[in-house]
Amino acid sequence: MSGAALGLEIVFVFFLALFLLHRYGDFKKQHRLVIIATLLAWYLCFLIVFILPLDVSTTIYNRCKLAVNSSPAETNGSYVTLAPSKQKCLKPWSYIPNGIMPIFWRVVYWTSQFLTWILLPFMQSYARSGGFSITGKIKTALIENAIYYGTYLLIFGAFLIYVAVNPNFNLQWNQLQTIGIAAANTWGLFLLVLLLGYGLVEIPRSHWNGAKRGYLLMKTYFKAAKLMTEKADAEENLEDIMEEVRKVSESIKYNHPLRKCVDTILKKCPTEYQERMGRNMDDYEDFDERQNSYPSEKSLVKLHKQVIYSVQRHRRTQVQWQILLEQAFYLEDVAKNETSATRQFVHTFHSQEPENKIIQYFYTPTVEWYWECLLRPWFYRVLAVVLATFSVIVVWSECTFFSTKPVLSLFAVFIQLAEKTYNYIYIEMACFLTIFFLSICVYSTVFRIRVFNYYYLASHHQTDAYSLLFSGMLFCRLTPPLCLNFLGLTHMDATISHKNTQPTAYTSIMGSMRVLSFIADGFYIYYPMLVVILCIATYFSLGTRCLNLLGFQQFMGDSEMTSDLIDEGKELIRREKRKRQRQEEGENRRREWKERYGNRDDSTRNRVVHTDQKESSFSETNTNRPLSKYTRSNGKTERDRIELLQDAEPLDFNAESINDDPLESDSGR
Repeated sequence: MSGAALGLEIVFVFFLALFLLHRYGDFKKQHRLVIIATLLAWYLCFLIVFILPLDVSTTIYNRCKLAVNSSPAETNGSYVTLAPSKQKCLKPWSYIPNGIMPIFWRVVYWTSQFLTWILLPFMQSYARSGGFSITGKIKTALIENAIYYGTYLLIFGAFLIYVAVNPNFNLQWNQLQTIGIAAANTWGLFLLVLLLGYGLVEIPRSHWNGAKRGYLLMKTYFKAAKLMTEKADAEENLEDIMEEVRKVSESIKYNHPLRKCVDTILKKCPTEYQERMGRNMDDYEDFDERQNSYPSEKSLVKLHKQVIYSVQRHRRTQVQWQILLEQAFYLEDVAKNETSATRQFVHTFHSQEPENKIIQYFYTPTVEWYWECLLRPWFYRVLAVVLATFSVIVVWSECTFFSTKPVLSLFAVFIQLAEKTYNYIYIEMACFLTIFFLSICVYSTVFRIRVFNYYYLASHHQTDAYSLLFSGMLFCRLTPPLCLNFLGLTHMDATISHKNTQPTAYTSIMGSMRVLSFIADGFYIYYPMLVVILCIATYFSLGTRCLNLLGFQQFMGDSEMTSDLIDEGKELIRREKRKRQRQEEGENRRREWKERYGNRDDSTRNRVVHTDQKESSFSETNTNRPLSKYTRSNGKTERDRIELLQDAEPLDFNAESINDDPLESDSGR
C-alpha cells in the first residue's frame, strides 16, 4: 500500500483537472498546445495540494523512527518498540519510501515554475497573435515578451553583479537557488493574501445568500440587465468588424498576394457572414495595383486579431444569455412552487436537453419540491455556518501561527495532538481539509475575478485561450506559497516551529530561508496578518462600493442604480418568457394538428392528385378531338390565324408583373 495511495491520487487529480478544463475550455476549437499547457499547469497545482498531506504523515513517521533509532529499542514485526517507554511507531498506510518524495517535489515544482515564468506568458502572446503563420506568431510573441523577460534578466543580472562585487557575500549555487525560490514565493504570497482575504468571507456569505430565494432572483435580474448590455455591445462590435472584413474581401481579389490571408480571416468569421460575403464577391475581376490602395499585411494581422476576439466574445455572450435565462426561469419556478399545495414541482418550460432516465426515476417532482423548497435552503445555511467557522479558524491561525510557546494556531494544535497518538488517518484528513479549504478560497477567487474582457473564466466551454493560460500562470504562482503557508500554520516548517527536527520533503527542496532573514523572519510571518484587514473590507463590501463609485455597476441592495437594473432585467426576462411561451404554443398547435389531421391530409392530398390526373387526361382527350375536327375542315382559316399571330408585335417584359407567390396568384385569379 506504500505506493498505491500516491498512484491513486496522481490518477484522480489528473481526471479532476481534465474535468474542470473541459468545463471551461473547448477541446474542439482551441489549439492543442493551449489545452495541454493549461492542463499541465492545473494538474501540477492540484497535485501539490493532494499529495502534501501524504508528505506530512510520512515525515511524522520518519521523525518517530529517528527518535527510536536514537534510543535503545527492539523490533517487533511492523512496529518499532522503544524499550523505556514502550512506545510504538506504526507505519502509515500511505507511507512513501525515502527518496521518492524529494525527486517528485523537485520535478513538480520546477516544471510549474518553468510554465508560469517562461512558457505560459509566451503562449499567451502566441495564442492572441493575429499572425497568419507559425513564424509570424512566434515573432510577435517574442517582441511582446521582450520587455517582460528583459526586466527579469536585468534584475537578476544586477543582483549577480552586486553579489560578485561585495566581499561580504559568499553565495553558492544552492543559496542563489534559494533566493530565486524566495523571490517567487514572496510575489505569490503577496497575491495569495489578497485572494485569501476575499475568499474567506465571500464563500460563506455566498452560500448563506444562496438560501435566500428573493436575493438570488434579484441578483439574476441584475445580471440579466448587465449581460444584455454586454451582449448588445458584442453584437455591435462584431457587425463593425465584419463590415471591415467585407470591405477588405471586396478590395483584395482572388489573384492578389494577400488573398490567402483574407481567406484565413474569413474562415474565422461566423457561418452566416461567410455566406453573405461569398455571395457578394466578384472574383472574376483582376486586381490592379496602380488603381486601388490595398491594405498592408500588418493591418490584416491586426484585423485577424480583432476578428478572433470579437467572434469569441459574441459567442460567449450568446451562450451566457441562454444559461442566465434558464437560471432565471428556474428561480421563478421555485418562487411559484413554494406555495404549491400539491407538493410537486411544476416547471414552466420543459428542459431542452434529454434528461437521464435514472435521474428521472429517483428525482421525481415530489422529491424535487422537497429539495428545492424545503431542504436546500437549510442545507445552504448549515454549510455557510460550517464554512464561516473554518474561516474564523484560518484567520485566527494566520495571526498567531508564529507563536510556538504556547502554541496558539488551532491547526498546529490539532496536528500535534494527533502526532502524539500517531493517528495517521486523522493527520491526513485534518491536513487535507485544511489545505483543501485554503485552496478553495484562493482558487475560487481566481475563477470569479474578471479583468474587463482580457481575463474571464466562463463556464460551458466559453473561456478563450488567453484566459486559460493566464489562470494556469496564477495557479502555478499561488500554489507553492499556499503550501508553505499551510506548513507554517501546522508548524511543520522548521522556520516557524524553531525545532531541530526532520523537515518535510516539500520544505527541503525550498532550501533554508535563513539566507534572507528579513523575508524568513519578517515578511513570511507578519504579512499574512493583513488577511484580517482584507476580511473586514470584504465583509463591508468596500471594494464593491469603490467600483460602483467609479462607474462599474455592482450588485448592492441599497443602491438606486441597482434597483433600476433589477427592474430592467425583470422586464427582459418577462419578454423572453413570453417569446418562449409563444414558440412552445405554436409548436404544440402544429404537433396537435399533425396528430389529428395528418393522415386525413395525406389521403385528401392523394385523392386530389388522382382527380387532377383524371381531369387532365380527360381534358387532353377532349381538346384533341375538336382540334383535329376543325383542322380538317377549316384549314385555311387556321392558317390565316397563325399568320396574324406571327405579325403581332411582342410585349415588353415587366418584372413587376410577375408574382412568385402561388397563393397570391390564386387569390387574384
